[in-house]
Amino acid sequence: MRSVQVVRLDGPAAVEVRDVAEPAAGDGQVLIDVRAAGVNFPDVLLTRGLYQYKPDPPFGLGSELAGVVREAPAGSGLAAGDRVAGFSTYGAFSEVAAVPADRVVPLPDEVSFAAGACLPMNYLTAHFTLAVRGRLREGDDVLVHGAAGGVGTAVTQLARAMGARVIGVVSSEAKAEVAKAAGAHDTVLVDGFKDAARELTGGRGVDVVVDPVGGDRFTDSLRSLAPFGRVLVVGFTAGEIPTVKVNRLLLGNTEVVGVAWGGYALAHEGYIHGQWADLLPHLRSGALDPVISQTFPLDRAAEALALIDERRVTGKVVLQP
Repeated sequence: MRSVQVVRLDGPAAVEVRDVAEPAAGDGQVLIDVRAAGVNFPDVLLTRGLYQYKPDPPFGLGSELAGVVREAPAGSGLAAGDRVAGFSTYGAFSEVAAVPADRVVPLPDEVSFAAGACLPMNYLTAHFTLAVRGRLREGDDVLVHGAAGGVGTAVTQLARAMGARVIGVVSSEAKAEVAKAAGAHDTVLVDGFKDAARELTGGRGVDVVVDPVGGDRFTDSLRSLAPFGRVLVVGFTAGEIPTVKVNRLLLGNTEVVGVAWGGYALAHEGYIHGQWADLLPHLRSGALDPVISQTFPLDRAAEALALIDERRVTGKVVLQP
């Protein structure tokens, strides 16, 4: 089969599409014919050896996919021919992938394979962010950084589906249009977002800030909060990890909350399937509909990764074998 392989740790340009042996399903694994795979920021980090786990090259890249079950273990609730989405540690950017059964979920007929490949990482993260760590309630005001990106559009759609008002923070008017199309009620530019958010909330501030970006905007995120508000730390795509002056938390009765979906979900058997059950009604209704900016064949995987690396992506990028 064809598979995107990281052959040296020199960034997106160092990936190659190679012919490799098809995987065999191990104990508790589902063998999937891949129809689409989602490209994520951690995939870029892996091409440089900068992610939290560091496999030695060559290794298969990609962690998020959708496709058709070829083979499934007994008791998994899955059978050959089922449409599914799922995520793995490696190898999703391939024609065939072996994925642990507890990381595979049924894909509704209403959802395309391309859209399905964008769901597991971002939308399960969004659910954990808002429903669990953020304690989101209907009527809350939510400020979303990077609102035109993959995580940002997922959070925006889910927050709106949960009855919140969404203010998207973007870096350009073009990205503002993407955020609005994803469901943001209002958008504000990065420069001056704190004052703009205060104005939009009548001076009160927002109940929740979702921050997958980090960097120098973090202090103004804290200043954007209403009393009892919380900043949800999802990631650091800006590269810089900010620090917190805890006196600000005391004075404002506010919180900084860490969001590490993957580590928690994988340590609790069945957790992902419970999350998926919560999302299914919104998927079937169309309230959750991933924003796909571009689709590439496997042979152009390096180009897809470079788009993310250079911050030129809105929504998600998808590879199709």
